[in-house]
Amino acid sequence: MNDALSPAQGIGVQVRGLRKSYDGQCVLDGIDLDIARGEIFVIMGPSGSGKSVLLKHLIGLETPDAGEILLEGEPLRQPGVMDKFRLAMVFQSGALLNSLTVGENVGLYLEEHQLKTPEEISRIVEDKLELVGLKGQTDRYPGELSGGMHKRVAIARALVIEPQLILYDEPTSELDPVVAVTVVEEIVKLKRRLQVTSILVTHDRDLAFGVADRIALINAGRILLVGTPAEVKQSGHPLIRNFLTIDFNHSKIN
Repeated sequence: MNDALSPAQGIGVQVRGLRKSYDGQCVLDGIDLDIARGEIFVIMGPSGSGKSVLLKHLIGLETPDAGEILLEGEPLRQPGVMDKFRLAMVFQSGALLNSLTVGENVGLYLEEHQLKTPEEISRIVEDKLELVGLKGQTDRYPGELSGGMHKRVAIARALVIEPQLILYDEPTSELDPVVAVTVVEEIVKLKRRLQVTSILVTHDRDLAFGVADRIALINAGRILLVGTPAEVKQSGHPLIRNFLTIDFNHSKIN
């Protein structure tokens, strides 16, 4: 990640021939994608389709068996490439550090890289927490929070670095409708303000069709279709038609 927080445009992401297997079972089977700068790109698919595994590859948490991921045309795993860009990921679980307070979790990146004064960090942390509906929660610890609050803290933590690429794993899961709307609005505002590139894995159809510039449908580790929300809705592909009629709110999340 960069050591400064100067304004920056979103970055383009390319996926070429990505393959991954676990214990002989193929999870990603030759994925090819082109995600444009500043795009809100949504990845959808049934449970076990490989969408969350793909997301982890996109931020370098997993190593592919074959193929590559490029950031602005440069291989993600080439030394120094990830240091050129500000990347953030919001995990479904939140992935907070239990030994730190909410405020310390949110401001950790700024403090570790000495990007702001303590007073500025405190102000930024409070602003981001208020944005996700957690005003006044700075001194609480993760163990005292609900699952939904964990998610909101994780989102606030990602936002403080003003990322060029932000990846969300089920960003609205475990959130009540009011807070979910706030999260969706922030995803859209980030695009408008910074042209940040956003990649979302979600089962939330309202979220997907409401914010996506394009949607990728994945099944059994393969991309079935990439298109605008209108193009996806109009698809006659039987697997896509079946997938779009599933009651996602009662489905197992990948």
